[in-house]
Amino acid sequence: MIKKVAILANGGDVSGLNAVIRAIKKTAEVNGIECYGYIDGYRGLVNNNYIRLDGNPKASGILQKGGAIIGSSTNAIVFHYKVENPDGTIEYKDLSDQCVQNVKDAGFDCVFTLGGDSTQKGARDLFIKGINVIGVPKTIDNDVACTDVTFGYNTAVSVATEAIDRLHTTAETHDRIMVLEVMGRSAGWIALESAIAGGADVALIPEIPYDINKAAEAIKKRIAVGKRFSVVVVSEGAFPKGGEATSHAAEGIDDKAGISIKYGGEGQRVAKMLQELTGLEARCTILGYMQRGGTPTAYDRVLSTKYGAKAMELAMEGKFGVLTVLKNGKLDYVNLEEVVGNNKELGAVQGGTENSNVRNVTMDNDLVKTALDIGICLGK
Repeated sequence: MIKKVAILANGGDVSGLNAVIRAIKKTAEVNGIECYGYIDGYRGLVNNNYIRLDGNPKASGILQKGGAIIGSSTNAIVFHYKVENPDGTIEYKDLSDQCVQNVKDAGFDCVFTLGGDSTQKGARDLFIKGINVIGVPKTIDNDVACTDVTFGYNTAVSVATEAIDRLHTTAETHDRIMVLEVMGRSAGWIALESAIAGGADVALIPEIPYDINKAAEAIKKRIAVGKRFSVVVVSEGAFPKGGEATSHAAEGIDDKAGISIKYGGEGQRVAKMLQELTGLEARCTILGYMQRGGTPTAYDRVLSTKYGAKAMELAMEGKFGVLTVLKNGKLDYVNLEEVVGNNKELGAVQGGTENSNVRNVTMDNDLVKTALDIGICLGK
């Protein structure tokens, strides 16, 4: 019998986090279950820092609010947790046993983990160590395995599409190539869908190493018929054939604490090369964190609410160690073992490895076929 549950959010913020929190809390309230939230995700789990959500005015009126009222942690991996010693030295410790004990001491019957690949990898490992967990798939990149869509993704696509609409007018007015760099470290869902929605001419994604000459040819064809402007969408993780994506070291982070490389700048590289190859001026806009924040779309509000309510239902049914998913339009769940793929090592530093079961764009996907059908160049 479930009597007391807790929620934690981990990884970058996305629109819809509060909607999921609200749905879990409200479903708990309807069923007489106490609901709590760990402050700042896995850090709150380590520090045993949580607040009560049911009956709390702070947890009311949050459906349309971006971010997460309980905060979120990034690069906080309880199996390799950064600890500063009294003498100022830094070391990384496995605090997973401490987390398990904290959950038991608090009396939580289930912990809901809101996050992407790395978050659910940590959840799977904590489940093996004795914590009842249920994951909810969150990431704007839409790359969590085993589900058709993650919450936060639709809002990110909508923001990117609006940016493309605005860049179109500037491109046409000044006879320029306008390049928009969007998020998408290893999956090109945002770039591809926003390119279709916004009427872009070129879309470069990580799944297709691009030939910049092909992109330039597509733009030259437009010039030949009097269209002296083009809009290009580039995933931050896109890269040329035989090359690598533009990246830089993440400040203050090393391999023991999480992903130590951040992508960004590929759009600027593409703009420079296209200007040289086509003779048109090219400008790059990096959308960055604009895709994460703000009010969630109606679609994400509904999806988040469905995910949260389903997660609470699963808890009441005693189904733990699972991820709530949407498959063929229907809510369902899968074991976290399926989600982590071959990344089975207990306490592995992070998700997103070569062994992870990340959901990428495949060449037989309808979005790819549609883009090619309407003449969007994918750099190949």
